[in-house]
Amino acid sequence: MILSRSVAAAFLASCLAAGAASAADRIPVRVVVITTFEIGNDAGDAPGEFQNWVERFPLPQHVPFPQGYRDLRYNADKQVLGIVTGEGGLHAAASIMALGLDPRFDLSHAYWVLAGIAGIDPAAGSVGSAAWAKYAVDGDLAYEIDAREIPSDWSTGYVPLGRDAPYKRPAPAASTINGTSVYTLNAGLVDWAYALTRSVTLPDDTNLQKVRAPYTDQPVARKPPFVLEGDTLSASTFWVGARMNAWAEGWVKYWTNGAATFATTAEEDTGVMQAITFLAQVHRADPRRVLLLRTASDYSVPPPGETAAQLLASDNDGGLSGFTESLNAAYLVGSKVVNELSRGWSRYDATIPGVPQ
Repeated sequence: MILSRSVAAAFLASCLAAGAASAADRIPVRVVVITTFEIGNDAGDAPGEFQNWVERFPLPQHVPFPQGYRDLRYNADKQVLGIVTGEGGLHAAASIMALGLDPRFDLSHAYWVLAGIAGIDPAAGSVGSAAWAKYAVDGDLAYEIDAREIPSDWSTGYVPLGRDAPYKRPAPAASTINGTSVYTLNAGLVDWAYALTRSVTLPDDTNLQKVRAPYTDQPVARKPPFVLEGDTLSASTFWVGARMNAWAEGWVKYWTNGAATFATTAEEDTGVMQAITFLAQVHRADPRRVLLLRTASDYSVPPPGETAAQLLASDNDGGLSGFTESLNAAYLVGSKVVNELSRGWSRYDATIPGVPQ
């Protein structure tokens, strides 16, 4: 059903006023755009992850959302809904669960596209680049020994729950009483999104060139921004440094039996996936329709000649980063997929792209 702009706006207003509790009255949603933070207002000031979507997509309609982190925005013509979850896995899980259980919306066939910024492994990509993930690995569910007490023959102080040494085989089950350590996305859908966007030109500029220039020992880190497939590690701790990066690379490999390649470090992805997994149990969301896009605002490892502490200090002082460029990349790449899903709804409603039927 395609509504005119005026009819759609009136329909939305009536649904919001009435609570849209019945299935027939629910606000239709083809795609949910997930962002994790906004700096100030939704529009007109310094942007966070949400503002490009509100202003450029656009998402003109304001939708009250008192049970979540921040009010929603909606495009009635495209039937696209935007949410800011709040930063961190707890905010993300709670906000997505609140949205999924909101009786105003029909999300049963909706696609979910997380478009957020992240740190990137300089072995995987460069600042300003965009990575589609097939795996989201949890970096919080673990035992930890302080670095000053790590046994000399251990490579890290992080130990999988249920094991007594780092990376001890066999790996525990992905989901246990302790939680879920890895979420596997729909590889066909991810490949489709990557194929659709791999040729998107991500603007390069003098700032990005300056950020990546010191990485003389990392040829991939010195490339202009590009679109790639690479997996994400979600953790509540903002970590930096070569040793932590080596742990992240090994941790992602361990939990996926070598199938995944660590690319980006973020916070919210596993929280989003956990909420959608629970919502699927009551037929309010479909985990097969989730895409995780992370764009690189900075590197997880300092360049040669710089320590991890110096990189941390530089970040806190507003030093070199691709923050603005990564926000733009998230919109440029993500919106191409969201627009395609919305335009092609007559096909994508019943058939997930990239998945053999």
